[in-house]
Amino acid sequence: MRVLITGWPSFLNGEATAGDVLAMEAVRDALEGVGVPCDLAWSPVFRPSGPSLAETDPARYTHLVFACGPVSGEQVQRLHERYAHCRRIAVGVSVIDPEDPAVLGFHEVLARDGGGEEPRLDLAAELSVPDVPVVGVALAPGQPEYGGRRRHDRVEEELTAWLNARDCARVPLDTRLDLYGWRNASTPAQAEALIRRLDLVVTTRLHGMVLALKNGVPALAIDPVEGGAKVGAQARAWGWPALVTVRSGEPVLDVDELERQWDWCLAGRAAAAAWDLRPVSTPLLTEDLLDVLELREDEAG
Repeated sequence: MRVLITGWPSFLNGEATAGDVLAMEAVRDALEGVGVPCDLAWSPVFRPSGPSLAETDPARYTHLVFACGPVSGEQVQRLHERYAHCRRIAVGVSVIDPEDPAVLGFHEVLARDGGGEEPRLDLAAELSVPDVPVVGVALAPGQPEYGGRRRHDRVEEELTAWLNARDCARVPLDTRLDLYGWRNASTPAQAEALIRRLDLVVTTRLHGMVLALKNGVPALAIDPVEGGAKVGAQARAWGWPALVTVRSGEPVLDVDELERQWDWCLAGRAAAAAWDLRPVSTPLLTEDLLDVLELREDEAG
């Protein structure tokens, strides 16, 4: 017995959701747990390293398993043609039309719903996964006021490519408030509530760093202006060391420095709390304002 495990993430024109991939991996773990060799087929768009369906030799397999998702459409039907000699089983799937040729092509259909039986737990619930850090990413716009010193576009290109290779849950974080769209917070309290639940904030925005540190969340700050500007200045005001500045050449970001600061920030959730983030020697701007307006009483008064 040798099994090829497929699903919607296997198709060139399919879709790879977290649930679909977990379902396929849950089937693999169950089969390997009882000593059955198996392979997973992946879309070359989703996982170029493969193997893809085109790269698999049908003659190598005795069984084909299709995991998760709806059982319908030409792509599923073509599995029946390509692997006609295999015993074909669908598991953890939704059966919308029991008479669909895609459904009828399987020797067995173990449905999660729509199969005439009571609903079953989805396969994705069966597989445990490792914990990874949750990282908010707040990127500044072009900020034309900095003129020729701006490196925002290049910084964003290099930073996002680097972030994409990190094993973390990336959360787009926008400090702009929006009263009408649901994707953005509409009040500062909502924005801080989200930030407070993150493990790390990676940001080229001044307030991305400030709101993270205010809530005890480490911030990996990148100043996107050559020579330094407000992000770097604010890091100095807080006494915060996790700051990366841009270089004049290419690439503009030092990857080794990014890696070092990333590791330091994630060394412990208490990294930010361990710092004296508001040094007593630094006067607050609101106090200065009251002084200028002659509204603050002195200690004798």
